[in-house]
Amino acid sequence: MLNDIEFVSLFSEELGEDYRKAKSYVKDVPTQALLHVRSFSHKLTSLLAEPKQVRFDSPNLYDRIEQLNQRRLIDVKTTRALHKLRSDGNRGAHPEKYHLTPEQLQQLSERAIKQLLSLVESQFVKVTKQEKPEYYFEEFDSLAGRDLCYRAVMERDPESQYLVGMSLKTRALMQREQEMALQDSREEPVEDRSTASLKQASYWFAQAQAKNLNALYEHGVALIHGYSGETDVLAGEQAIAKAADAGIANAMALLGYFYLVGSQHFSVDLTLAEKFLSQAAKLEQSEAMANLGVLYYQQDNLAFAFKYINRAAQAGFPHAQYHLALMLARGEGCKQDSVMSEYWMAEAAEQGQVDAMLSRAQSMLHDDAALGQDFSQAEAYLREVIKYGHSVPAMIELSIALADGILGRIDVVSAAALLKMARERANQAELNVILPLWQSLAQQVDAVLTVTQSKDEQLSLNKAAELLSESVE
Repeated sequence: MLNDIEFVSLFSEELGEDYRKAKSYVKDVPTQALLHVRSFSHKLTSLLAEPKQVRFDSPNLYDRIEQLNQRRLIDVKTTRALHKLRSDGNRGAHPEKYHLTPEQLQQLSERAIKQLLSLVESQFVKVTKQEKPEYYFEEFDSLAGRDLCYRAVMERDPESQYLVGMSLKTRALMQREQEMALQDSREEPVEDRSTASLKQASYWFAQAQAKNLNALYEHGVALIHGYSGETDVLAGEQAIAKAADAGIANAMALLGYFYLVGSQHFSVDLTLAEKFLSQAAKLEQSEAMANLGVLYYQQDNLAFAFKYINRAAQAGFPHAQYHLALMLARGEGCKQDSVMSEYWMAEAAEQGQVDAMLSRAQSMLHDDAALGQDFSQAEAYLREVIKYGHSVPAMIELSIALADGILGRIDVVSAAALLKMARERANQAELNVILPLWQSLAQQVDAVLTVTQSKDEQLSLNKAAELLSESVE
């Protein structure tokens, strides 16, 4: 009986190789696994287009999937499956921006492999014109990681050194975000595990950078951010420029950003910013598309701004999805469309964009006609925004909801704690909002304390009163 890799290879030899690589990286380099999943999805659209000789209008994976759907070459279920794999592949590029832990990233890559396999099953007869054979699924193993380390250390293979560095960097960035989020809610120091991983990543990028252009770009980033413990911004920016001149998409995107906003080595030059961002955008680099949209927005070229922010949103970049929602709501560079605005705001929130999560939570709590109104989801969004964005408006919003029972329960202790946290971070305008809420909650607590006979309730109310005992005037 065939195993799963042999089964996919029977479907398509080229896709079988992508599947094998993606599966081999799941345990040790899940980001690389997800990038191969995205590559697989891109090639699969070409395979599905062949029978009708469809020529794609765009290299963008979102556009290709939609074009196949519009031509009825794939059904709704297949369309959704391809979009899910596209989204998972995007998360693999920058997992820390989606607030993923290393464990969640590995689980995501494992699910993506199985979803990809299910998609091949559904298309097997249609594509091959053969009966689907029986096969079995071989469990994931860690051989790829061991092999990578061996080749990086013993053979000094630049590609392996680069991939080891990427694995360490990805894990470190996710660890750092979690450490920062936890530190904000604890008095004792949180264990710093990310710094050592970044130092190791920096070492491997430095080893590989002379012969691997992607490693050269990452080496530049490591120098700028001081992964090794010391920064060298000038050398880092020069390394990125060299990688950009060699055609590395991420490097062109970052160099374009330097020219857009200015940096230590590069002065603002909007002509060069447009040049490098456009080159990276042609390679589907989503941040480059978004920043190109920002460039055109600043120049008041709203039609072009909408075009590129829309492309970045479709490519799965959460910040672009949020800004696209705002442009659709205002009719900037496009026809005003409140329904699509809500859709993209929900999409950005689902992918962890902090401003979008706050906006969606507020809509769910206050707008009866809001898309997908769900108080439990609203609470989850607000807690995420507080955890990762330290947002004072989110703290205020959740405090009100808990104090007023909007979420189906009244929790004055948590409401008071949130107001206290908000007060410590608030600017003057936010303090002006907090003051009457603070006074109102304090009065509410005092009033209930005078009438309640419940010892548990008295305990909670006294705790809330203690939190609110300080004046905010």
